[in-house]
Amino acid sequence: MRKFNKIVAVDNTKLLENAIEELKKYSEGEVEIYKDYPDTNAEIIKRIGDAEAMLVSWHTQISEEVIAECPNLKYIGMCCSLFDEESANVAVNFARKKGIEVTGISDYGDPGVVEFIISVLINLLHGFGENQWKEKPVELTNRKIGIIGLGVTGQLLAKCLLPFGADLYYFSRSRKKEWEEQGVKYLSLEKLLETSEIISIHLPKNVEILTEREFAALGSGKILVNTSLGLPFNENAFKNWITESSNFAIFDSDGKNALDGRVLKNKNVISSEKSAGWSAETETRLSEKVLKNLQNYLK
Repeated sequence: MRKFNKIVAVDNTKLLENAIEELKKYSEGEVEIYKDYPDTNAEIIKRIGDAEAMLVSWHTQISEEVIAECPNLKYIGMCCSLFDEESANVAVNFARKKGIEVTGISDYGDPGVVEFIISVLINLLHGFGENQWKEKPVELTNRKIGIIGLGVTGQLLAKCLLPFGADLYYFSRSRKKEWEEQGVKYLSLEKLLETSEIISIHLPKNVEILTEREFAALGSGKILVNTSLGLPFNENAFKNWITESSNFAIFDSDGKNALDGRVLKNKNVISSEKSAGWSAETETRLSEKVLKNLQNYLK
């Protein structure tokens, strides 16, 4: 198996130590691992230097300028999901035009996200925490729950909710017949918002799907869950919607990062300081998948 001249992890990719040791097998020179996040393109370029391979988390932007200034680069391993060019923090198309291989990973933090959603929902429905959705505690049984984005996380959420007897609906860019056969009903976005009592959004970064119009269709007495990176909705429209006392919103740290901090002070906004998808198991899956992508490239 061939090797790179040098491998650099330009920021805190959160690779396990055993994975970092494994990286040394695929590099002729040193393996440089940074544990912080560079502030400027100049710093990123300096860190990459003459390396042929770089690894990066979702946190750091790898722009066309950075790629153009690093002519030795042959491989960029994203230690995060790669859905498409628009949602990626790497200039994927530009890199590939330069002959640089760009890989991403998937399905590494989804179980934790789903556990977070269900646990916080149960607390809110039953009033186990500071908030209670309705006057009396209610169960997930027969709750009308809409899932926006039936990818890996959305599907896992549906799989976990079905045994509770929830009435499930979904909206997605493509129909999922196998899930419809299991009782998850497809609805248009507007109809899903009107019908569902609880809505959970699972979309790629930088996808805005809810505007004033959609929040009007959603109405009052609802629960909105967002664990997507960034805001999949218009912030001002959300601010207006959450002022209704019967509405609640749930965020993990990733889902709330781009949100105005003043909104988080609303008593009906439930947020976590932790990323729902991060756990010991997540770190293991991430490390294994990043290594596998790199190995496949070298083969």
